[in-house]
Amino acid sequence: MPVHEVLIPLFDGVQPLDVAGPHEVLAGAGQLLEHRGRGSGYRVTLAAERPGPVRGLSGLQLVADVPLPESGPIGTLLVPGGETATGMSGADPFVDWLRRAAGRAERVVSVCTGSFALAAAGLLDGLCATTHWHYALDLARAHPSVDVRPDAIYLRQGRIWTSAGVTAGIDLALALVEADHGAEVAQHVARHLVVFLRRPGGQSQFAGPVWTPPARRPGVREAQDLIHGDPTADLRVSVLASRVGMSERHFSREFTRALGCPPGDYVEQVRVDTARRLLETEPVLVTVAAARAGFGSAETMRRAFLRRLGVAPDHYRRRFAVH
Repeated sequence: MPVHEVLIPLFDGVQPLDVAGPHEVLAGAGQLLEHRGRGSGYRVTLAAERPGPVRGLSGLQLVADVPLPESGPIGTLLVPGGETATGMSGADPFVDWLRRAAGRAERVVSVCTGSFALAAAGLLDGLCATTHWHYALDLARAHPSVDVRPDAIYLRQGRIWTSAGVTAGIDLALALVEADHGAEVAQHVARHLVVFLRRPGGQSQFAGPVWTPPARRPGVREAQDLIHGDPTADLRVSVLASRVGMSERHFSREFTRALGCPPGDYVEQVRVDTARRLLETEPVLVTVAAARAGFGSAETMRRAFLRRLGVAPDHYRRRFAVH
């Protein structure tokens, strides 16, 4: 099998793990394939505006082998992230080069905030894409033509692949290996790196609770205070509407307009966040956490966790408990 060329373009402020993670996956797959007599697998090349050291986001330097190529075919064009990438626009020289290079690539891949560069180049228009959970809203606001999916670890849209933040580049690279050489090869590499071939759940489980500012509308703000003050209370929409002196229909409309989600969704999110804190910090049973967070039963809480975090409460506790 002929070698598959992978080009990783670097820029000042690049996130080094976005480069090193996929590099090690692809290098490991190449070594395994060569050992089995199935060809060289992958050849990874680092490029930059000028060959030589490129300073990463944390101060760690990566060394570009070659200048950004202006001609020739590219197997996989893998664009890493970094805070620099979030500010890239269509007029940026790197984005201009990326737009031209993408036409010569069999597939185009972004890791973390590398998706901002792809979006600035117009490569994500009309597509579903993901990025680091912390920057998902920024990507959606800056590029409304992109359907941003903030919970995905990685997404494939034809020849375009995008991934979540930082270490999710490893997940993405394993998916590339699986697509190219099958699950057995990818699983072998994953075991060697001591990672999951397919990480359980989405990236929402890693995101901290999002603070929602108080609404300006007095009635909606009063309802927020009631919800946060006692998640175990009866927080049905009809009850909340009555407590703040509004009709149920008017209350639902005003609440959704002010906070961007219906009251029932808001209550569930507050209860999930409450349960997360309990599971992380206290050695309580799942049934106890469910009761103290305001869920009617452990099963109700389990469904809410699966819906919002992609994992069950007991799995969440095993991963994130600090006690």
